[in-house]
Amino acid sequence: MKIVLDLCGGTGSWAKPYKDAGYDVRTITLPDHDIRDVKLQAELVALEPYAILAAPPCTMFSFARTNAKTPRDLREGMECVRACLNVIWSCMEVSQETAKKTLPLAFWALENPYHGFLKKFLGTPSFTFDPWEFGDPYQKRTALWGHFNEPKKSPVQMTSEQKTKAKTNSTLGTKFDYLKSDDIHPEFLGSLDRQGRRSVTPPGFARAFFEANI
Repeated sequence: MKIVLDLCGGTGSWAKPYKDAGYDVRTITLPDHDIRDVKLQAELVALEPYAILAAPPCTMFSFARTNAKTPRDLREGMECVRACLNVIWSCMEVSQETAKKTLPLAFWALENPYHGFLKKFLGTPSFTFDPWEFGDPYQKRTALWGHFNEPKKSPVQMTSEQKTKAKTNSTLGTKFDYLKSDDIHPEFLGSLDRQGRRSVTPPGFARAFFEANI
């Protein structure tokens, strides 16, 4: 059975289509698993996974971090990013015949908000999207880095009412915040706070990504 690692996966929403399709999805996320643990990283590499999805916390990278009680710490933020990349790269660092043109991972992708500092570390993203471009009517510009097939966008424009619910961040000069918290993944109301719901992968994108990378 093909193993898909879902690193820092939270609710497992990005990897859900793979799980539903019968893949062996391993969601590695706090509080049960800390991807920064070197022993855990080695155990994950030893699984010889088919593919890896990674969504390291954006807390320290996000431009929306304007009222935090603790100062931004990019070194702390990069700890999880480094750990995810270490697993990814370690899976691909293999000895093989020189003529061979494939590597063990079929694909890998790392996700974070587009409006943040991670671009300063990883460079231009491979792919960017808003949830409404995959049929989910809200805004959350998201960036992906990695090696994967681009999912096919099927935009459903937000209605005037939905746009009204979004608020403008005057500092950024763009609609950066998203629908009011109760409108974001209501299925998680009561189990996740606003930040948690905002971090859930939009289902339309998750399905499209799965269909492009199986």
